Amino acid sequence: MANVPSDRKFTKDHEWAQAAAGAVKVGITGYAVEQLGDITLLNLDVKAGDSVEAGKAFGTIESVKTLSDLYAPVTGVVRAINTALETKPELVNEDCYTAWMVEIETSSDLADLLSPEAYGDLVSKLDH
Repeated sequence: MANVPSDRKFTKDHEWAQAAAGAVKVGITGYAVEQLGDITLLNLDVKAGDSVEAGKAFGTIESVKTLSDLYAPVTGVVRAINTALETKPELVNEDCYTAWMVEIETSSDLADLLSPEAYGDLVSKLDH
């Protein structure tokens, strides 16, 4: 398993959340990318200004293996969408920790999410 970055928090659904100036950038983890295989399509059901709720789907990600929902790690308002992924979803395969999907404006402190250590423990249990 690839290293888990220490500058963000994680969900049990294998999304990451990185705090950035009153907002949270969201993407999927290396473990999710490993499980999905080559990503072929990213379909976001939200646009800037839309509200999202923690734990609710905000889009889907499709790979050669499967179609999976993407879940918001926090409640808030979508501030930005990474439009580069609309035409190049493979950027997620290339570097899932820079290929963020949405940026959510939130007052959440991410305390409910998993620490890098806790997420690393979760993934190591899944790998065995």
